[in-house]
Amino acid sequence: MAVTIDPRPTYFGDRMIITGSYEAGDTSIDLSSLLSSIDFAGVNPSAAQAQLTTTDGSSTDISQMVDNCTVSGTTVTVVSANVSRDPDGGGAGPAVAGATIAGSFFVIGRR
Repeated sequence: MAVTIDPRPTYFGDRMIITGSYEAGDTSIDLSSLLSSIDFAGVNPSAAQAQLTTTDGSSTDISQMVDNCTVSGTTVTVVSANVSRDPDGGGAGPAVAGATIAGSFFVIGRR
């Protein structure tokens, strides 16, 4: 597991834009050595997300795993969130936990 930070960040005023990539299973991107705070963070998975279809005989539920991120201080946490859909109106299926997949990240923060 490794987080790679691109070698050429962009600066504007007291702000810095950092881009990079993370591997499958990485959940924490620590930017404390570069930033004092984070204003925005986003992740872009490098592959299609997993989809689980559950049929219990009378209904079908579709759960889509979507990598997202949260920010705490100067750390970005990549999480795999479950988005459930119920196309036939039979009730939402159970939440399914999943591991993150590899992708890239984009962060704007204060130097």
